[in-house]
Amino acid sequence: MPEGHSVHRIARQFDRNVVGRVVSASSPQGRFAEGAAVIDGREALSVRAVGKQMFLEFDGDLWLRVHLGMYGAWDFAGEILVDPTIASANGRMGQTNQRGTELDAVYDSAGENSLSSIGAPRRTRVHVRMSEQTRGLADEGDQWPPPVVGQVRLRLLTDSTCADLRGPTACELQTPDEVQATIAKLGPDPLVDDPREAEEGFVAAVRRKPTPIGLLLMDQNVVSGIGNVYRAELLFRARLDPHTPGRDVPAELVRDLWRDWARLLQIGIETGQMMTMDDLSPDDWRRAMASRDDRHWVYHRAGLPCRVCGTAVVREEMGARKLYWCPNCQK
Repeated sequence: MPEGHSVHRIARQFDRNVVGRVVSASSPQGRFAEGAAVIDGREALSVRAVGKQMFLEFDGDLWLRVHLGMYGAWDFAGEILVDPTIASANGRMGQTNQRGTELDAVYDSAGENSLSSIGAPRRTRVHVRMSEQTRGLADEGDQWPPPVVGQVRLRLLTDSTCADLRGPTACELQTPDEVQATIAKLGPDPLVDDPREAEEGFVAAVRRKPTPIGLLLMDQNVVSGIGNVYRAELLFRARLDPHTPGRDVPAELVRDLWRDWARLLQIGIETGQMMTMDDLSPDDWRRAMASRDDRHWVYHRAGLPCRVCGTAVVREEMGARKLYWCPNCQK
Protein backbone atom coordinates (compact mmCIF):
# COMPACT_ATOMS: atom_id res chain seq x y z
CA MET A 1 0.00 0.00 0.00
CA PRO A 2 1.44 3.41 -0.91
CA GLU A 3 2.14 5.41 2.24
CA GLY A 4 2.61 9.13 2.73
CA HIS A 5 6.08 9.42 1.23
CA SER A 6 4.91 7.92 -2.08
CA VAL A 7 2.05 10.41 -2.42
CA HIS A 8 4.32 13.37 -1.70
CA ARG A 9 6.74 12.09 -4.35
CA ILE A 10 3.92 11.72 -6.85
CA ALA A 11 2.75 15.27 -6.11
CA ARG A 12 6.26 16.54 -6.81
CA GLN A 13 6.24 14.73 -10.14
CA PHE A 14 2.97 16.42 -11.05
CA ASP A 15 4.34 19.79 -9.98
CA ARG A 16 7.33 19.39 -12.27
CA ASN A 17 5.62 17.79 -15.26
CA VAL A 18 1.92 18.69 -15.32
CA VAL A 19 1.27 21.91 -13.38
CA GLY A 20 1.23 24.94 -15.70
CA ARG A 21 0.25 22.87 -18.72
CA VAL A 22 -3.03 22.19 -20.50
CA VAL A 23 -4.06 18.60 -19.93
CA SER A 24 -5.94 16.14 -22.10
CA ALA A 25 -7.95 13.83 -19.85
CA SER A 26 -9.61 10.51 -20.64
CA SER A 27 -10.80 7.40 -18.84
CA PRO A 28 -9.78 4.38 -20.91
CA GLN A 29 -11.46 2.12 -18.36
CA GLY A 30 -14.63 4.18 -18.58
CA ARG A 31 -15.27 4.45 -14.82
CA PHE A 32 -14.29 8.14 -14.70
CA ALA A 33 -15.44 9.17 -18.15
CA GLU A 34 -17.70 12.02 -17.04
CA GLY A 35 -15.09 13.50 -14.70
CA ALA A 36 -12.36 13.21 -17.33
CA ALA A 37 -14.57 15.06 -19.83
CA VAL A 38 -14.96 17.94 -17.37
CA ILE A 39 -11.21 18.48 -16.87
CA ASP A 40 -10.20 17.71 -20.46
CA GLY A 41 -8.57 20.78 -22.01
CA ARG A 42 -8.09 22.63 -18.71
CA GLU A 43 -4.81 23.92 -17.33
CA ALA A 44 -3.42 22.28 -14.19
CA LEU A 45 -2.70 25.10 -11.74
CA SER A 46 -1.29 23.48 -8.59
CA VAL A 47 -0.94 20.23 -6.69
CA ARG A 48 -0.75 19.28 -3.05
CA ALA A 49 -0.41 16.07 -1.07
CA VAL A 50 -1.87 15.58 2.39
CA GLY A 51 -1.15 12.22 3.94
CA LYS A 52 -2.23 9.55 1.46
CA GLN A 53 -4.34 11.88 -0.70
CA MET A 54 -3.39 14.12 -3.61
CA PHE A 55 -5.29 17.17 -4.84
CA LEU A 56 -4.67 18.53 -8.34
CA GLU A 57 -6.14 21.96 -9.09
CA PHE A 58 -7.51 22.92 -12.52
CA ASP A 59 -8.66 26.27 -13.83
CA GLY A 60 -12.31 26.99 -13.15
CA ASP A 61 -12.13 26.33 -9.38
CA LEU A 62 -12.03 22.59 -9.90
CA TRP A 63 -9.92 20.00 -8.08
CA LEU A 64 -9.16 16.34 -8.75
CA ARG A 65 -8.94 14.31 -5.54
CA VAL A 66 -7.10 10.96 -5.69
CA HIS A 67 -6.71 8.49 -2.85
CA LEU A 68 -4.59 5.54 -3.95
CA GLY A 69 -5.83 3.24 -1.19
CA MET A 70 -4.42 -0.27 -1.06
CA TYR A 71 -3.71 -0.89 -4.73
CA GLY A 72 -3.63 2.43 -6.55
CA ALA A 73 -0.61 3.74 -8.43
CA TRP A 74 0.36 6.37 -10.99
CA ASP A 75 2.44 5.37 -14.01
CA PHE A 76 4.45 8.16 -15.64
CA ALA A 77 5.73 7.93 -19.20
CA GLY A 78 7.34 10.36 -21.59
CA GLU A 79 9.70 13.22 -20.86
CA ILE A 80 10.02 13.40 -17.09
CA LEU A 81 11.57 16.41 -15.38
CA VAL A 82 12.86 15.27 -12.00
CA ASP A 83 12.69 17.52 -8.94
CA PRO A 84 16.17 19.01 -8.37
CA THR A 85 15.47 19.56 -4.67
CA ILE A 86 15.34 15.79 -4.31
CA ALA A 87 18.56 15.38 -6.26
CA SER A 88 20.36 17.86 -4.02
CA ALA A 89 19.61 15.71 -0.98
CA ASN A 90 20.85 12.42 -2.43
CA GLY A 91 24.02 11.40 -0.66
CA ARG A 92 23.07 13.42 2.40
CA MET A 93 19.85 11.94 3.77
CA GLY A 94 19.71 9.00 6.14
CA GLN A 95 22.92 7.09 6.69
CA THR A 96 24.91 8.98 4.08
CA ASN A 97 24.77 12.20 6.09
CA GLN A 98 26.95 10.56 8.72
CA ARG A 99 29.80 9.80 6.34
CA GLY A 100 29.44 12.20 3.44
CA THR A 101 29.31 9.23 1.10
CA GLU A 102 27.47 9.69 -2.19
CA LEU A 103 25.91 6.49 -3.51
CA ASP A 104 24.95 5.62 -7.06
CA ALA A 105 21.43 4.62 -8.01
CA VAL A 106 20.25 1.31 -6.59
CA TYR A 107 17.35 -0.68 -8.05
CA ASP A 108 15.57 -2.89 -5.56
CA SER A 109 14.08 -6.33 -6.19
CA ALA A 110 10.77 -4.70 -7.23
CA GLY A 111 12.50 -2.64 -9.89
CA GLU A 112 12.39 0.67 -8.04
CA ASN A 113 15.35 3.04 -8.22
CA SER A 114 16.07 3.83 -4.59
CA LEU A 115 18.30 6.87 -4.90
CA SER A 116 17.55 8.46 -8.25
CA SER A 117 14.02 7.51 -9.24
CA ILE A 118 13.61 11.16 -8.30
CA GLY A 119 17.30 11.88 -8.54
CA ALA A 120 19.60 13.94 -10.73
CA PRO A 121 17.74 16.46 -12.91
CA ARG A 122 17.28 14.93 -16.34
CA ARG A 123 15.03 15.13 -19.36
CA THR A 124 14.66 11.70 -20.87
CA ARG A 125 12.09 9.28 -22.18
CA VAL A 126 11.33 6.91 -19.33
CA HIS A 127 8.50 4.87 -17.86
CA VAL A 128 8.33 5.11 -14.08
CA ARG A 129 5.93 3.37 -11.71
CA MET A 130 5.31 5.77 -8.82
CA SER A 131 4.30 3.47 -5.96
CA GLU A 132 6.24 1.78 -3.18
CA GLN A 133 4.65 -1.63 -3.54
CA THR A 134 4.46 -2.13 -7.30
CA ARG A 135 6.80 -3.10 -10.11
CA GLY A 136 7.67 -0.76 -12.97
CA LEU A 137 6.15 -1.53 -16.35
CA ALA A 138 8.19 -2.19 -19.44
CA ASP A 139 9.20 0.74 -21.62
CA GLU A 140 6.77 1.03 -24.50
CA GLY A 141 9.34 2.51 -26.86
CA ASP A 142 8.84 5.71 -28.83
CA GLN A 143 5.11 5.41 -29.50
CA TRP A 144 3.30 8.57 -28.39
CA PRO A 145 1.04 8.66 -26.63
CA PRO A 146 1.98 5.30 -25.13
CA PRO A 147 -0.53 2.48 -25.51
CA VAL A 148 -2.96 1.95 -22.65
CA VAL A 149 -1.98 -1.04 -20.54
CA GLY A 150 -4.48 -2.63 -18.16
CA GLN A 151 -7.34 -0.90 -16.39
CA VAL A 152 -6.52 2.82 -16.48
CA ARG A 153 -9.06 4.84 -14.50
CA LEU A 154 -7.68 8.19 -15.63
CA ARG A 155 -5.08 9.27 -18.18
CA LEU A 156 -3.70 12.81 -17.97
CA LEU A 157 -1.68 13.78 -21.02
CA THR A 158 0.40 16.88 -21.81
CA ASP A 159 2.37 17.36 -25.00
CA SER A 160 5.25 15.33 -23.57
CA THR A 161 4.18 13.59 -20.34
CA CYS A 162 1.62 10.89 -19.67
CA ALA A 163 0.26 9.99 -16.21
CA ASP A 164 -1.96 6.90 -15.91
CA LEU A 165 -3.93 6.18 -12.73
CA ARG A 166 -4.83 2.60 -11.86
CA GLY A 167 -6.78 1.08 -8.99
CA PRO A 168 -7.45 4.08 -6.72
CA THR A 169 -9.83 3.98 -3.80
CA ALA A 170 -11.07 7.46 -4.72
CA CYS A 171 -10.91 9.51 -7.91
CA GLU A 172 -13.35 12.40 -7.93
CA LEU A 173 -13.79 16.07 -8.73
CA GLN A 174 -14.27 18.53 -5.88
CA THR A 175 -14.98 22.21 -5.41
CA PRO A 176 -12.54 24.28 -3.32
CA ASP A 177 -14.92 24.06 -0.34
CA GLU A 178 -15.11 20.29 -0.67
CA VAL A 179 -11.33 20.05 -0.78
CA GLN A 180 -11.04 22.07 2.41
CA ALA A 181 -13.67 19.90 4.09
CA THR A 182 -11.80 16.74 3.08
CA ILE A 183 -8.47 18.05 4.38
CA ALA A 184 -10.08 19.29 7.60
CA LYS A 185 -10.98 15.69 8.47
CA LEU A 186 -7.38 14.53 8.15
CA GLY A 187 -4.83 14.43 10.91
CA PRO A 188 -1.65 16.53 10.72
CA ASP A 189 0.98 15.93 8.03
CA PRO A 190 4.58 16.90 8.96
CA LEU A 191 5.19 18.33 5.49
CA VAL A 192 1.98 20.34 5.23
CA ASP A 193 1.03 21.76 8.59
CA ASP A 194 2.72 24.21 10.93
CA PRO A 195 5.33 22.08 12.76
CA ARG A 196 4.47 23.19 16.29
CA GLU A 197 0.69 23.11 15.80
CA ALA A 198 0.88 19.73 14.07
CA GLU A 199 2.94 18.19 16.85
CA GLU A 200 0.65 19.56 19.54
CA GLY A 201 -2.41 18.35 17.65
CA PHE A 202 -0.98 14.85 17.32
CA VAL A 203 -0.02 14.67 21.01
CA ALA A 204 -3.46 15.88 22.10
CA ALA A 205 -5.30 13.45 19.80
CA VAL A 206 -3.31 10.44 21.01
CA ARG A 207 -3.34 11.35 24.71
CA ARG A 208 -7.12 11.70 24.96
CA LYS A 209 -7.99 8.30 23.47
CA PRO A 210 -8.18 4.85 25.10
CA THR A 211 -7.56 3.27 21.68
CA PRO A 212 -4.34 1.22 21.36
CA ILE A 213 -1.48 3.25 19.90
CA GLY A 214 -1.08 0.61 17.18
CA LEU A 215 -4.53 1.56 15.89
CA LEU A 216 -4.15 5.29 16.40
CA LEU A 217 -1.10 5.48 14.15
CA MET A 218 -3.18 4.02 11.31
CA ASP A 219 -6.08 6.42 11.90
CA GLN A 220 -5.80 9.11 9.22
CA ASN A 221 -7.93 11.41 11.40
CA VAL A 222 -5.18 11.28 14.05
CA VAL A 223 -2.12 11.52 11.80
CA SER A 224 -1.83 11.60 8.02
CA GLY A 225 0.28 9.30 5.90
CA ILE A 226 1.26 6.42 8.20
CA GLY A 227 0.54 2.96 6.82
CA ASN A 228 1.32 -0.58 7.88
CA VAL A 229 5.08 -0.47 7.34
CA TYR A 230 5.70 2.83 9.08
CA ARG A 231 3.37 1.85 11.93
CA ALA A 232 5.35 -1.26 12.81
CA GLU A 233 8.69 0.46 12.43
CA LEU A 234 7.78 3.60 14.40
CA LEU A 235 6.49 1.51 17.31
CA PHE A 236 9.61 -0.63 17.35
CA ARG A 237 11.94 2.35 17.15
CA ALA A 238 10.07 3.81 20.14
CA ARG A 239 10.19 0.41 21.94
CA LEU A 240 6.45 0.82 22.48
CA ASP A 241 3.93 -1.98 22.99
CA PRO A 242 1.34 -1.52 20.19
CA HIS A 243 -1.49 -2.40 22.60
CA THR A 244 -0.77 0.52 24.95
CA PRO A 245 -3.78 2.85 25.12
CA GLY A 246 -2.96 6.23 23.62
CA ARG A 247 -3.84 8.05 26.83
CA ASP A 248 -1.28 5.92 28.70
CA VAL A 249 1.63 6.76 26.40
CA PRO A 250 3.78 9.46 28.06
CA ALA A 251 3.47 12.81 26.30
CA GLU A 252 7.19 13.00 25.62
CA LEU A 253 7.12 9.59 23.97
CA VAL A 254 4.20 10.70 21.78
CA ARG A 255 6.31 13.73 20.77
CA ASP A 256 9.21 11.41 19.95
CA LEU A 257 6.89 9.35 17.73
CA TRP A 258 5.82 12.47 15.84
CA ARG A 259 9.37 13.70 15.34
CA ASP A 260 10.54 10.26 14.22
CA TRP A 261 7.65 10.10 11.75
CA ALA A 262 8.63 13.49 10.33
CA ARG A 263 12.23 12.29 9.90
CA LEU A 264 11.32 8.94 8.32
CA LEU A 265 8.81 10.60 6.00
CA GLN A 266 11.47 12.96 4.70
CA ILE A 267 13.92 10.10 4.19
CA GLY A 268 11.22 8.17 2.32
CA ILE A 269 10.56 11.08 0.00
CA GLU A 270 14.21 11.71 -0.76
CA THR A 271 15.26 8.08 -1.24
CA GLY A 272 12.04 6.63 -2.62
CA GLN A 273 12.07 3.87 -0.01
CA MET A 274 10.66 3.29 3.46
CA MET A 275 14.11 3.03 5.02
CA THR A 276 13.80 2.73 8.80
CA MET A 277 17.17 1.22 9.81
CA ASP A 278 19.80 3.34 11.52
CA ASP A 279 23.61 3.33 11.75
CA LEU A 280 24.26 1.19 8.68
CA SER A 281 27.61 1.01 6.97
CA PRO A 282 27.68 2.22 3.35
CA ASP A 283 27.62 -1.40 2.12
CA ASP A 284 24.70 -2.30 4.40
CA TRP A 285 22.89 0.85 3.27
CA ARG A 286 23.21 -0.20 -0.36
CA ARG A 287 21.99 -3.71 0.46
CA ALA A 288 19.00 -2.27 2.29
CA MET A 289 18.17 -0.02 -0.64
CA ALA A 290 18.32 -3.03 -2.96
CA SER A 291 16.37 -5.45 -0.75
CA ARG A 292 13.31 -4.72 1.35
CA ASP A 293 14.23 -7.63 3.63
CA ASP A 294 17.22 -5.59 4.85
CA ARG A 295 15.41 -2.28 5.18
CA HIS A 296 13.25 -2.72 8.29
CA TRP A 297 13.58 -3.67 11.96
CA VAL A 298 10.46 -5.84 12.34
CA TYR A 299 8.13 -5.38 9.37
CA HIS A 300 7.56 -8.62 7.44
CA ARG A 301 9.90 -10.52 9.83
CA ALA A 302 7.36 -12.77 11.59
CA GLY A 303 9.14 -15.67 13.29
CA LEU A 304 12.60 -14.26 12.58
CA PRO A 305 14.86 -13.13 15.42
CA CYS A 306 14.59 -9.52 16.49
CA ARG A 307 17.60 -7.61 15.18
CA VAL A 308 18.20 -6.24 18.69
CA CYS A 309 17.40 -8.97 21.22
CA GLY A 310 16.94 -12.17 19.19
CA THR A 311 13.35 -12.81 20.31
CA ALA A 312 11.06 -14.09 17.56
CA VAL A 313 9.13 -11.26 15.92
CA VAL A 314 5.36 -11.65 16.36
CA ARG A 315 2.72 -11.08 13.71
CA GLU A 316 -0.90 -10.43 14.64
CA GLU A 317 -3.98 -8.80 13.19
CA MET A 318 -4.66 -5.26 14.37
CA GLY A 319 -7.07 -3.01 12.57
CA ALA A 320 -7.54 -5.65 9.84
CA ARG A 321 -3.86 -5.32 8.94
CA LYS A 322 -0.83 -7.43 9.86
CA LEU A 323 1.17 -5.93 12.71
CA TYR A 324 4.78 -6.96 13.36
CA TRP A 325 6.46 -6.33 16.70
CA CYS A 326 8.98 -7.69 19.21
CA PRO A 327 7.36 -8.82 22.48
CA ASN A 328 10.63 -8.37 24.36
CA CYS A 329 11.86 -5.00 23.10
CA GLN A 330 8.34 -3.54 23.04
CA LYS A 331 7.07 -4.51 26.48
